[in-house]
Amino acid sequence: MKFQVLLFYKYITIADPEGLLRAVKEEAERLGLLGRIIIASEGINGTLEGEVGATQEFSVWILENQLFADMSIKTSEGSGASFPKLKIKVRDQIVGTQFTKEEADPEKSTVPHLKPEELKKWYEEREDFVIVDMRNTYEYAVGHFKNSINPGLENSRDLKEKIAELLPLKHKKIVTVCTGGIRCEPMSAYLKNKGFEDVYQLENGMHAYMEKYPGEDFLGSLYTFDNRVTMDFGGDREIVGQCFFCKGKTEVYVNCMNTECNHHFLVCGTCALNKAQVFCSPKCEAYEQKKLEKVS
Repeated sequence: MKFQVLLFYKYITIADPEGLLRAVKEEAERLGLLGRIIIASEGINGTLEGEVGATQEFSVWILENQLFADMSIKTSEGSGASFPKLKIKVRDQIVGTQFTKEEADPEKSTVPHLKPEELKKWYEEREDFVIVDMRNTYEYAVGHFKNSINPGLENSRDLKEKIAELLPLKHKKIVTVCTGGIRCEPMSAYLKNKGFEDVYQLENGMHAYMEKYPGEDFLGSLYTFDNRVTMDFGGDREIVGQCFFCKGKTEVYVNCMNTECNHHFLVCGTCALNKAQVFCSPKCEAYEQKKLEKVS
């Protein structure tokens, strides 16, 4: 039995988000799909997994809706256990940037989409450009484009705080990148609104580039927000993830055992085996020890 993961989004005005939620939920449940979908008045953002036939049927079904007829649906191999359940919610935004419509409105004002083939050509011809990674720092840690800039975001909404640090790039040719493209829609529009002169976004994100050029220009693995945690498309790739403790190469993530912290970080097998419990700091370890002493 083969499984497939679907990744899709579209910024489009949705008059009845709750009604769309009910329809999507009914179809996904009928097909036995699991995953996460966010619906808002500004659009839809989803990741689903199921048997290949079921995911293909869902794709046909949603593309029959006139609102989403031209929506790109990216696919990758699934494990059958990428998601524990189906979760569909209506939210104010499909990406939590907290930008106002005046600051960034992807449906009305976006930047040119750069196809993977064009970015490849830029790399080969040594075009003068800068890649700005719009993902979180822990995503960047396990994989990123070579010579890319990490603004140090912990959440998408942090771009407002980091914009001053990016100002030296205001007159450079910039390509914004993210996993599948959705975060780059509002975030690149925000850069444009702030006066950045020559901004592009990678069409369909890193996923599309890695699928077309596996092991080329992108170093490491692609972080996924599901039980796979990371994925790659093969090729002769370089592992760039570093163990939090010894700095050895790894692509394995753990969470700090202090449940109040839950920091997400990379750890190699050796360091994980040498520690009964993995904490991100002595402070977290001491905190958890005090809790145990109180219980005993």
